[in-house]
Amino acid sequence: MFRNLSVSRRTWRTSVNLFAAVALAFVGAACAEPTGNAANGKITVLLTDAPGDIKTAVVTISQIYLQGGESDEASGRVILRDTPVTTDLLTLVGSTAELVKDATIPAGTYAQLRFVITGGYIEVDNGDGTTSIFASSPTYAGLPAGATVKGALQTPSYSTSGLKVSVPGGINISDETVLLVDFDVAQSFGKDAGGKWVMSPLLKGTDMGNTGSLTITLSKDAALTLPSVNGSLVTLGQFKAALTNTATSTTQEIALTDANSDGVFEAKLPYVVAGSYTLDFVAPAGITSFTTTPVHPAPVSITAGGAATFDGVLNGVVAP
Repeated sequence: MFRNLSVSRRTWRTSVNLFAAVALAFVGAACAEPTGNAANGKITVLLTDAPGDIKTAVVTISQIYLQGGESDEASGRVILRDTPVTTDLLTLVGSTAELVKDATIPAGTYAQLRFVITGGYIEVDNGDGTTSIFASSPTYAGLPAGATVKGALQTPSYSTSGLKVSVPGGINISDETVLLVDFDVAQSFGKDAGGKWVMSPLLKGTDMGNTGSLTITLSKDAALTLPSVNGSLVTLGQFKAALTNTATSTTQEIALTDANSDGVFEAKLPYVVAGSYTLDFVAPAGITSFTTTPVHPAPVSITAGGAATFDGVLNGVVAP
């Protein structure tokens, strides 16, 4: 969710090995000239997603292309990928899918990056322990076997002109460029005035060189005994982290997990745009207040290429 762009990449090649990337085949050819010189450059496109509340969000990306020069958006497409891929966007939280790998194209500045999406479905929480599926078509090939489609997911014109990735200032291809595209599920699906689900995707591109990583942990003070709420014991895993970008005032809630069962719950965000943030924790329902060390909320600074860590300790909980 935290995305901003200026495209240039040189020193990040060694850190690509850190990404939990899913390698996907690249198929495509350059079909139009950008502005700039005739030399070639390389572009790699990675796809990720910020955390959200939707249970499942599957899309089929049929084509990825660059559109024209800075002042000539109608000059044609430079196709980067034309082999369809279907992916659940929510599996990309904290990781990436490599959609385009080292595509060689004419160097220069391109006005737009676009994704052509030819289908999709979402599974939403009904709030009563059940879920419902809304799909672009009841016969959409990406649906799970035996799925019951409750209603339509509208995807207006995305299968033709495609979805524009927000890249302020265009995309400058010179030498090697790695572009991280965030398909923000939390802000890309919603209901219209008539109650229908509509896909209005928010895709943001970020130069990998302008991001840093953040690891958040939450543990419990040994002297603290967690209370029960409505007959159920509160667990540390029910707490979430909340990261707020101080420049945009946007907040994302992040689930914390204890993968190695050591009692420390954590979340790793490998791609956070450099800048100032505020980190807080969100208690589960029924908790009226809680205290942590350091005191929450707390400031967090992300530097380009840096690795920040915030270690929180829960030391007080108040429940009715």
